[in-house]
Amino acid sequence: MEQTPSLQQQLLEAGVHFGHLKKKWNPKMLPYIFAEKKGIHIIDLNKTVDGLQETAAAMKQIAKSGKKIMFVATKKQAKEIVTECAQRVNMPYATERWLGGMLTNFNTVRKSVKKMQSIEKMLADGSAESLTKKERLTLTRDKEKMEKVLGGISQLGRLPAALFLVDIGHEHIALAEAKRLGITTFGMVDTNSDPNKVDYSIPSNDDATKSIAIITNYITAAIAEGLAERLASKDEEVEETDNEAEKKAARLLAEAEAEGGRGGRGRGNAGGGAPGGGPKRRVPGGASRRPGGGR
Repeated sequence: MEQTPSLQQQLLEAGVHFGHLKKKWNPKMLPYIFAEKKGIHIIDLNKTVDGLQETAAAMKQIAKSGKKIMFVATKKQAKEIVTECAQRVNMPYATERWLGGMLTNFNTVRKSVKKMQSIEKMLADGSAESLTKKERLTLTRDKEKMEKVLGGISQLGRLPAALFLVDIGHEHIALAEAKRLGITTFGMVDTNSDPNKVDYSIPSNDDATKSIAIITNYITAAIAEGLAERLASKDEEVEETDNEAEKKAARLLAEAEAEGGRGGRGRGNAGGGAPGGGPKRRVPGGASRRPGGGR
């Protein structure tokens, strides 16, 4: 039977260890660089594994608590992979372009999302039929434009708890907004970036499609685990509540039966007289009258 390659081996095969040219490096990445080969920095995959596992564990907990993690990747080679992964775990994403103020001006962005949803509703329920052909066409085009940029956050009712960024240099606006709002940040950090700019860094090649895919799929699996655990704990709570309700019902029934039993015994002698005879007749003065009228 073939043995599954270790995580490190898989990362190596995906080219996660290839950094940028030496002349483009950021000195703060020094602890994560293993060597230099033909003028290119090679990332230490041991550090990548550590960063990836730490990130996955943190993301799993966030997902388990029911909060949202937003995926941000507007680079051409990352768009498709990140969109697919975010949709798989029902998380918000921005893969077309980052709208300035998407987080810091969230209320205004929400208004745009609501406008997009109302246009969708109009086109779906037929209320747009009363408009002219040109107006309908304009509405459809507006919806498509908005869908492209805002589609990934259409279900986001409040600010996400965390951001996952592919290439923190490329997504510097998103990173700055998250920092300003105190949102936890996770990122793929290449040798030309500053790893201290994110709360959790994954030293890795952020340009190659294979590298982006393996890292994003790994953390998506961790999020899915967190969501599954949340669902399981909810089911357990429901089961416990049902059991408690059943126990309570059984207790009330037992009490009612016991009460009914006591009541039945009390009713057997309801007349208050002696068994087998009618009630005694008393005369004024307290003495019983003797037969024959004598005292």
